[in-house]
Amino acid sequence: MKKISLLALSIAFAVSACNSDSNETSDTAQFSFGVSDAPVDAANAVLVCFDSVELVGNGLPPQTFDVGDSDDAVPANDLCLDSANNVIPGTVGVDLLTLQGANAEALVQNAEVPAGQYGQLRLNFVSQGSYVELNDGSREALRIPSDQLRLDGVTLTANQSFNYTLEFDLRRALVAPPGLDHYLLKPRGLRLVDNSAVGHVEGEVAEMLLVEQECSVAPSDNEQPVAAVYLFEGHDVATEDMFSNSDERSPYASTSVFFDGASEYPFTIGYIEAGSYTIGLTCDVNDDPEEETALDFVHAQNIVIEQGQTLQVTVGN
Repeated sequence: MKKISLLALSIAFAVSACNSDSNETSDTAQFSFGVSDAPVDAANAVLVCFDSVELVGNGLPPQTFDVGDSDDAVPANDLCLDSANNVIPGTVGVDLLTLQGANAEALVQNAEVPAGQYGQLRLNFVSQGSYVELNDGSREALRIPSDQLRLDGVTLTANQSFNYTLEFDLRRALVAPPGLDHYLLKPRGLRLVDNSAVGHVEGEVAEMLLVEQECSVAPSDNEQPVAAVYLFEGHDVATEDMFSNSDERSPYASTSVFFDGASEYPFTIGYIEAGSYTIGLTCDVNDDPEEETALDFVHAQNIVIEQGQTLQVTVGN
C-alpha cells in the first residue's frame, strides 16, 4: 500500500466533495478533508490533537494520511504537549473555536487515492495533549473515546476530485461528566458533509425581537450569550415542536448569539446541506446535552440554504 500523508491541516474538521472533469482516465481520485466547528459557550479554546486520517475499505489496506510524514503532509506543530510539557511528535494541535462558520482547517488536500467505495473514514487523535481552556483561563484535559472517530465512508469516483468537511457541533459533542476531572468529546453532533452540496448562514438577531421577548440585551459581559439559534430540518416547524440538544432527535445545528459590543447580535452556522430549514430562537442559553433541557422557543423563521451560497438573514425581520 502506498502510504499517503496528511496534507495541509487547516479544526474545520472539513471534508468537501466537488467533481472535476478530466480528459485523462485512471483508477484514482483526488481526496481532500478538513474540519470546522460550531462553538461552545463556556470555553476560550478547545485544542484537539490529531495524528492521522484513514480511508478504510475498498478491498485495500487503509489509506493512511499521517501528520508530518512526507513533503505532502501538513507539518507537525508544537501545540500538543505531554504531561512533562514535551512536544508530542507527529501531531498537529487545532483550536476548534477558531474554525467557526465557513472557516475550516484542511487535514488532507488533493491526495491521489485508488477510486472506489470506502466503508469508513477514521480520524485519529492524541488525547494526552488535547485540552479545554475555560473562560476563567484554567485548563481541563480533553479525552476522545478510543482516541478515534469512525465516520461513514465515502465513494470516490475515478478522475474526479472530492472535498469533505467534518463539522463539530461542540454544543452537543463537548461534555463535562460529573465526577470526572476531564471533558469528553463525544461522537455526536458531528456532520460529515460534501463541500459541493453545502451552504452557510451569516445572520443577526434583531434587537427589537430580543427586547420584545425579554431576552438580555447589551450585557456588560460580551462573552455571555444573550440567546441561542437552533436549526431544524424542513419548513414551518412550530416553536412548540422544537427541541434541545439533549433530545434524541436533536436539532440539525445550534449556536449562541452574542452582543458585538456596538449594536448587533451576530451568529454564524457553517457547512449546512442544501435544503429547507426553520430557525428557532430561544432566550434560554443553558442547554446541557447530557440532561433533559426544556427550552422556550420564542420565534420561528423559514430559510432556504443553497449550494455554494452564504445566506444573509436577520432573525426577527
